[in-house]
Amino acid sequence: MVSVFCSLRHHTDEICCCAFSASLLATCSGDKSLRVYSTADFSERPFSPLTGHEYGVHCCRFSTCGGHLLSCSTDGSVLLWSSDSGEVTATLRHPARSALRACALSPDSSSVLAGASDGTAAVWDRSSAALRRCSVVSEASVVACCFSPCGQMFVTGCTGGDLKLWDLDISLLHEKKDAHDLGVTCCSFAPQFKVEDCCVEFRLASCGQDSRLKIWIVSQREGAACVMKLLHTLTSQSAPVLSCDFSFDGELLVSGSVDKSVAVYDANLGTLLHTLKQHNGYVTAVALSPSAPWIATGSMDRSVNVWRIGDGESPTAAEPKLTPCQGRKLPARSGLLPADWTEGDVQDWLCEEGLAELVTTLKANNIDGPELLQLNKETVTELGIESVGLRGRLVRKIEALKAEKDGSEAPDEFLCPIARELMKDPVIAADGYSYERGSIESWIRGKNKTSPMTNLPLQTTLLTPNRSLKMAISRWKSTQ
Repeated sequence: MVSVFCSLRHHTDEICCCAFSASLLATCSGDKSLRVYSTADFSERPFSPLTGHEYGVHCCRFSTCGGHLLSCSTDGSVLLWSSDSGEVTATLRHPARSALRACALSPDSSSVLAGASDGTAAVWDRSSAALRRCSVVSEASVVACCFSPCGQMFVTGCTGGDLKLWDLDISLLHEKKDAHDLGVTCCSFAPQFKVEDCCVEFRLASCGQDSRLKIWIVSQREGAACVMKLLHTLTSQSAPVLSCDFSFDGELLVSGSVDKSVAVYDANLGTLLHTLKQHNGYVTAVALSPSAPWIATGSMDRSVNVWRIGDGESPTAAEPKLTPCQGRKLPARSGLLPADWTEGDVQDWLCEEGLAELVTTLKANNIDGPELLQLNKETVTELGIESVGLRGRLVRKIEALKAEKDGSEAPDEFLCPIARELMKDPVIAADGYSYERGSIESWIRGKNKTSPMTNLPLQTTLLTPNRSLKMAISRWKSTQ
């Protein structure tokens, strides 16, 4: 049995990745931030959100010990964060500042790996933050990468569909051409491996645009080349499979798909155990906890669902005790714009945002959705909130809510491909794509002379105003 335990709705753009440590859950988003939650009650940590990236954050990973959190972004950087304080401990920059789509930490946390849109893979020494090597590994964008559990090799997956195994010097060990038609989207090694008769054997999962999830056996005998054989092809999902992850014991494999479903498989038999349907958008991220029966799933609907595996009696984790406002879904306002919220919806929102102490105050002032949106730094003082800190937090949450409202349900073509925000001054670049002027100008100033969308060189940095798109956005906004 798998059931939704709670739903987290703090990001203002699509969820790109989820990751667990033994005690924390991290999520990252196109809204340029990471959020960190305690798995004791799925409350957000005091230092969250983490906002060091300039553009959307594509991937996040914890170190094996849980002390480090890794993230990478379109801005061409990998940031290392302290899991205890949320402080940035190191900034690693791709030599060409190419957009980074995937990242990983080696099992011993000594090496950092990232895959870039220019087809390169970069490896850094974590402790010194020194770049060890950056090499071309594909003619297409590298969108997936992970270390083997022994830490002596890693795999890359690209939008061209190939899977490749490399040693730490980025020397090719094995290549599986066209592993997924139309492109690989994610890959994950099972944590365990076997050693028998001088042969080491791993299991690798990969998924792709071909709507397939595959389990491979990767083996290497001493003195011989690596061998990669297909064990299972799993086809229960009807659209591209975007993310996959093994459980800590390697017994379960979970995947998320464009068909908005989450599939849970027996990884040994390759049989479907559960199909979970709770998200309203593409399921873009899945992760399993190494220490408790949790599955986290993230979606383009901007939510992260936490699922509990089992019948509720877990020998490995105590039942979290939640306050009435923590971790629960808010069906009363599901799908409603803030302008349509009732007073009760506003009170639920306060609880969800960690402002439960303000429920009584706003209730006494009969604040509903429209009145909430009218509050600002000046008018919020009239509510009688004595704490300056609480007033400031409320104002910031309202401003974030307004920004989310402005971009909510907007057609994708109205969003800047770089910032993933509703465009105000759209311009056409030499690659034929439209961007928010400030975002593409910043991209070009950062010595990125390639297209953010195609990674091909921009023949000119001239930007042409897209007046028709600007008018279309204005018309759309006037109807909201």
